[in-house]
Amino acid sequence: MPDTDTDAARPAAARLSTLDRFLPLWIGLAMAAGLLLGRWVPGMQSALNAVQVDGVSLPIALGLLLMMYPVLAKVRYDRLDTVTRDYRTLVPSLVLNWLVGPALMFALAWVFLADLPEYRTGLIIVGLARCIAMVIIWNDLACGDREAAAVLVALNSVFQVLLFGALGWFYLDLLPGWLGLARSGIEVSAWEIAKSVLIFLGIPLVAGYLTRTFGERSRGRDWYENRFLPRIGPVALYGLLFTIVMLFAFQGEAITSQPLDVARIAIPLLVYFTLMWGLSMLLGWAVKLSYERSTTLAFTAAGNNFELAIAVAIGVFGVASGQALAGVVGPLIEVPVLVALVYVSLWARRFFVGRERPDATGARPAAERIDRP
Repeated sequence: MPDTDTDAARPAAARLSTLDRFLPLWIGLAMAAGLLLGRWVPGMQSALNAVQVDGVSLPIALGLLLMMYPVLAKVRYDRLDTVTRDYRTLVPSLVLNWLVGPALMFALAWVFLADLPEYRTGLIIVGLARCIAMVIIWNDLACGDREAAAVLVALNSVFQVLLFGALGWFYLDLLPGWLGLARSGIEVSAWEIAKSVLIFLGIPLVAGYLTRTFGERSRGRDWYENRFLPRIGPVALYGLLFTIVMLFAFQGEAITSQPLDVARIAIPLLVYFTLMWGLSMLLGWAVKLSYERSTTLAFTAAGNNFELAIAVAIGVFGVASGQALAGVVGPLIEVPVLVALVYVSLWARRFFVGRERPDATGARPAAERIDRP
């Protein structure tokens, strides 16, 4: 095990791998590569759409699973009780995700897209789909609390199954009617939402739990955290980059052929991600959460379940619909914005000095300590 003091004294950049140091560059290149593939390779969208998993292209689904598994294998499942007892984290998370987030997206959609009903509806659907996938990796990159992320994502998944259809009816039909606005609607069964949750969260969560359980039993915790985890850790970022390429290739032609429409959709999304992250981070600081818990609260509130939103929009309105395009623009904006907010989070650590996580010691194993710039 490396000397902690010596390791901490080294410059942050020297401790980072090439992949970590230039992550924004790799993500930018992945986005550009995806857009070029989707625009210039004939039949790319048809090929990616040929095989689907619960309405999501198989390559994109595999990328999401590959991205989430290593992070969920790092979770200390024996510490989850410290999160489930922490109501200062759980209650704000539920309020932000299921009251503030959908209401804010509804307001922004009507403010910025009042004259574009298809895009407006697609944007509201994005706001209803709370994040259960990419938030795992944004939280990890920002050195958030992995155990808290696992609990909050699981909690969001349960509420997603129970509330998505009801909230869709409320924000697309009932509330617009009350306000004298145009109505729309979606028909989505709880089982359709449950399938998405079981596939995109259930599979990597079970795989991560079993990997840690059997890995620690057979070789011990020291080997697992200091030998095994460093080997699989980079797979999460490779999965992220692959997912970004596939996702942007899937709708590259639509995005590049309608730049003005994309810009109109992008503005409220940019405002949404920034406001949700900033409000959540400030709330975490105000209720005296640690940096790790505040960061997890912020990213779980700001992120959205784009794979579910896209699948619902395509299933209800069709693959060529404006609602589907709005769903696709979601990750186009979310990826660079939340990557930037990872670095803002790390800068904001200075305002949380002296606040430890509820598990008291809070120090991560050597394999997990990453002081990103």
